[in-house]
Amino acid sequence: MEIEKEKQVDPMEYWRDRKVVVTGGAGFLGSFLVEKLRQRGAMEVFVPTIQEYDLVKEEAVTRLLKDARPDVVIHLAAFVGGIGANRAHPAEFFYNNLMMGVQLMHQAWKSGVKKFVAIGTVCAYPKFTPIPFREEDLWNGYPEETNAPYGLAKKMLLVQAQAYRQQYGYNAVFLLPVNLYGPRDNFNPDSSHVIPALIRKCCEAQEGGESEVVVWGDGSPTREFLYVEDAAEAIALATERYDGEEPVNLGSGKEISIRRLAEIIAGETGFTGRLAWDTTKPNGQPRRALDTSRAERYFGFKAHTSFEDGLRRTIEWYQKSRK
Repeated sequence: MEIEKEKQVDPMEYWRDRKVVVTGGAGFLGSFLVEKLRQRGAMEVFVPTIQEYDLVKEEAVTRLLKDARPDVVIHLAAFVGGIGANRAHPAEFFYNNLMMGVQLMHQAWKSGVKKFVAIGTVCAYPKFTPIPFREEDLWNGYPEETNAPYGLAKKMLLVQAQAYRQQYGYNAVFLLPVNLYGPRDNFNPDSSHVIPALIRKCCEAQEGGESEVVVWGDGSPTREFLYVEDAAEAIALATERYDGEEPVNLGSGKEISIRRLAEIIAGETGFTGRLAWDTTKPNGQPRRALDTSRAERYFGFKAHTSFEDGLRRTIEWYQKSRK
């Protein structure tokens, strides 16, 4: 059932008396979302740490909800990584993400949490989804193999949200962000995604006077990227305005090839050497670009940070943080 347009909500009014739990709130996206919520008037934002609340364990989930007594849960926490990390740890990526999400939503419903916002992943889409990815295509095939365990574990949150809405009338919504980037991202070479991985490689090569940077694949795949502050804005808007069963894409609407991305990052970091493409490594999904019209229609979200500006801010942050 289609929703015609978003409802208008005063953010300061919405958040004033609500207690909110943001799982993963100390992480990359979470840190920006917590800042965004506080700017919008949220006075009580509870950020659980994995040391105190291991959400893979049911006991920790029930204890979290008892301690925080939230009105809203925004579930960002996830075990994530790039292609290499997904290939090395498929079982952990499946089990940990599935158990966190399923138990948290179930216990949130049981304990009377009024709204649950589940954050999925673009990895849930079938490998050969027609471009642009539309939400109605989510079930038309199996995900790209290297990150299927992760993508399917997160996709179960959609199934659960729809089932709990149908049976219990529960207000659980499911959002599908595309690849994120920005300051405070994970730049660890063993687990980072493509943008921070390339920024780090190019910066280190430039500083070390190296003649080439090795990049995985052949450069032909395309990706869409959403700046982290825009993603935080989208999640805040969806929490305030959206109460529907349908999944909603979050993206920028801009597609770029990995080859072009690497060239831009090399230029912005000052690396003048050669980009060497290691075709023995996997490309990942051939193309990724989202239809973002539903987010604009349902809760008024449209990305406003240009890719050039966002990338420049990310590189500047990384270079300063290293110094």
